[in-house]
Amino acid sequence: MKITSFQNPKIKHLVKLQQKSRERKKENLFVVEGVQENTLAIENNFEPVHWYICEEIFDQSLKLRDSEIIYVSLEIFQKIAYRQTTGGIVGVYKTKHFDLAEITKSNPLIVVLEAVEKPGNLGAILRSCDAANVDAVVICDKKVDFFNPNVIRSSVGTVFTETIIATDKETFIAFANKNKIQILSTYLRDDTLNLYDTALKQSTALVFGTESTGLSDFWLNHSAHTIQIPMLGQVDSLNVSNAVAICVFEAVRQRRSQL
Repeated sequence: MKITSFQNPKIKHLVKLQQKSRERKKENLFVVEGVQENTLAIENNFEPVHWYICEEIFDQSLKLRDSEIIYVSLEIFQKIAYRQTTGGIVGVYKTKHFDLAEITKSNPLIVVLEAVEKPGNLGAILRSCDAANVDAVVICDKKVDFFNPNVIRSSVGTVFTETIIATDKETFIAFANKNKIQILSTYLRDDTLNLYDTALKQSTALVFGTESTGLSDFWLNHSAHTIQIPMLGQVDSLNVSNAVAICVFEAVRQRRSQL
């Protein structure tokens, strides 16, 4: 049976999950659009509930697990898909949560975000962290919605490859102190170190603020050092996702003998 009506309860439910963070959190479900994104969700052991498939454009290369398949018409699929190049699949999955105890590497590299200003920035940050094989991304905002469709799209599915943890800043500081993880905050003041003169081979948490407000005093008071990326042009700041990419790949460069 194929769904052809926009008034079908399953379509209405799917659209609600796509559009409303409150609904996603209440049901512990989220929506994934696209072949690559669904592939990464499956490969990283996210549990599918069901899939919406448009047979006319479905990419048969995607191997689906044994979950309910709901077939929809092309017209319906074009309504539920944000992009037209999704391979004819939209999946619904159960959410999965991580905590700090899952950071077990002896000298981890951790990215800490004080808050998330824009879903697109978070997605871009996750993409860089996946490329650099960062051990965890910690967000000190328990209300953040990791599974916002804009995060999933902009991360090209790396939201599923990263250990993403939501906690409060006090809990993270206690964890870092207990595990002897140096905290380096990106901030400019008189004693700030140049990123390229800073030792990053040891256990390290790199802390980033939002573009609009920067970091709060809390982080400055709990950091081993503050660090800066040298700016050689006429502007004095970078997009936070670019700043994260530069810092984590400097850590990768320093740690390359350990790879």
